[in-house]
Amino acid sequence: MLILRLLRWKSCGVGIVGLMLAARLPAVAQHALTWGQVKATFEAVNPALKADADSVDEMHAEEITAYLRPNPQLTLLADGTQISPHDGVWIPFKGTYGQPNLSYLHERDHKRELRLESAKEGTRISQSEHEDLKRNLEFVLREAFVQTLEANAVLKLAKADLEYYDHIIEISRDRFKAGDLAQIDLDRIELLRVQYESEIQTAIVNLRTAKIQLLQMLNDRTPVEQFDVTGVFDFSDTLQPLDDIHQAALSARPDLQAALEVIQKSETNHKLAIANGSTDPTFGTWYTYNSSNNNPNGIQTLGVSVSVPLRIFDRNQGEKKRTLIDVDRSQQAGEAVRAQVFSDVDTAYAELASNIELLRPYKTRYNDQALRVRDTVTFAYQHGGASLMDFLNAQSDYRQVQLAYAQLIGAYLVSAGQLNLAVGREVIQ
Repeated sequence: MLILRLLRWKSCGVGIVGLMLAARLPAVAQHALTWGQVKATFEAVNPALKADADSVDEMHAEEITAYLRPNPQLTLLADGTQISPHDGVWIPFKGTYGQPNLSYLHERDHKRELRLESAKEGTRISQSEHEDLKRNLEFVLREAFVQTLEANAVLKLAKADLEYYDHIIEISRDRFKAGDLAQIDLDRIELLRVQYESEIQTAIVNLRTAKIQLLQMLNDRTPVEQFDVTGVFDFSDTLQPLDDIHQAALSARPDLQAALEVIQKSETNHKLAIANGSTDPTFGTWYTYNSSNNNPNGIQTLGVSVSVPLRIFDRNQGEKKRTLIDVDRSQQAGEAVRAQVFSDVDTAYAELASNIELLRPYKTRYNDQALRVRDTVTFAYQHGGASLMDFLNAQSDYRQVQLAYAQLIGAYLVSAGQLNLAVGREVIQ
């Protein structure tokens, strides 16, 4: 019995220790998300996008309302109940005149069909506007994604620079101990380390800020330390011909599609205004029961009627004219959107081409030159063949070239996103 209790206490103690160790272990970081995963998550959970999608569903519901038929009208009439003229006694239902009436408004000239078509076109416009909102929000998302990649790249550069500089400090201390370096020069080298530390802290803040913006758009409450993204942080020096980009934009831009659909809806609304100017008859029928009818065979009768409004003054003239003007206005607005599409594409294309021209010499020449100059001057400095100022200048030039290259790649990726935004779909991954 005692042995069993000891075993239980031992098992309990192991469990408590395990829980304490698990509590002290750092949280495991999530797997870094690719752009495709970020985009899919955004489309699934972003509140602004989901709220706008509900407006499309509302437009679908309005199609049901637009195609409804007019309700028939039922009227019940009772009259003629009399009090006996002899003794003043009321005899229920004696001489009562009863008449139920049923009428129905018949819509002519395809009014229901035109209302339904107008509602469907309104739904298509709402869907295109939703796609346009998605296009703009995804550009902001892509920009935040690129900023996160750039911040990661800059942070790695800053850490690598600090690691390299710490190596130089160790070499300088060895030279100082050997009497080959003055104390003032060693102090200057060590003091400059604070710049590298400052750059690392700035890079950390920039990275956290970019991640926070990205998490906000993903509606994600994951701690910043556990969230990261991954992707190719590089550029491609090839571009499709501008004419191909123009054609892709004309077929893919949702705002242009919405403008064309607005023209169609305006034309349908004009047809509906003309149809609403036509006359709609109301057909009626009734059954009559008249117990006081002098004709004993005519107590029950049936009747029919046709009511036709005389549209002498109101023939819907104002709405016909308004919708006709709206057709022209929609056409002019569509031309303006079309011109804006070409302007957006041309601007984004020129900016992207400019970034490529700036990046090419960095990739083929400047990066290698800066690295070669730094390593050569560092080697000479280690062996007393270069001054401290030459070494510091070479190190500073290398850092500036590397940072400029990372920033240019970030600008290129943002410009690529801008071109995708102008086209309406991803033509550059």
